[in-house]
Amino acid sequence: MVDFEVVSLPEADNPDVGETAPDFTRPLVNEEYWTDASLSSVVAEGPTLLTFHPMDGAFPTTYIWNEFDDRGFADDVQVVGVSISSPYEHTALLEERAEGARLFSDPAADVAEAYGIEHDLDGMSGVTEPRPAVFLLEEDRTVQYAWVASEWPAFPEYDEIEAAIAEHV
Repeated sequence: MVDFEVVSLPEADNPDVGETAPDFTRPLVNEEYWTDASLSSVVAEGPTLLTFHPMDGAFPTTYIWNEFDDRGFADDVQVVGVSISSPYEHTALLEERAEGARLFSDPAADVAEAYGIEHDLDGMSGVTEPRPAVFLLEEDRTVQYAWVASEWPAFPEYDEIEAAIAEHV
């Protein structure tokens, strides 16, 4: 059994319900290719579940995307992820899980910083990634639901996400 310590994270300064989520442009990866895209162009297509996750291959990322797949969130809303992983790593993640999702590549964690959810990895000098976070966004980037991890590791409240999607979509 893996032995790890649960760590409390400092308070986040993330966008909350009713606020407008920050816009950004980064490489957006789908199952076939990637290209620069803005969040505003993505959400203009319809309600979007914006999900920040640790680097691809980390166990929390695997659990998050497996649960999203099992619940079929991508059948009801656009599902878009953000992590520090490269487009190449995202391509592998999309082949294994994250069915129907697209993934933004944010290697410098600038988007995580703009959302106030950056997390410096213990023991890895200079490595910052987003803490797990989920935002349900309307077409104008208004936040309808927000969940941000307050400890490491932590996982989204999947039933709450499901309820938010049912209520707002």
